[in-house]
Amino acid sequence: MFQSEPVQVQKLLKATEVAKILNVSRALAYRLMQRGDIPVIRVNHAVRVKPVDLQAFIDNNRIGEGSK
Repeated sequence: MFQSEPVQVQKLLKATEVAKILNVSRALAYRLMQRGDIPVIRVNHAVRVKPVDLQAFIDNNRIGEGSK
């Protein structure tokens, strides 16, 4: 039998958690996810965000000193 590598699973973020991290309303967080600005994973009717995708969104939208 083959032994597979253990899967590394990160906690997926809810819209309310995304909103809290970005310091925006939950409605704006949903809008950003709906527009595709922040990639989502759909689980039935729920949407979740990978922490790495949220960090990429933050990095890509940085303005000013130290921005890309």
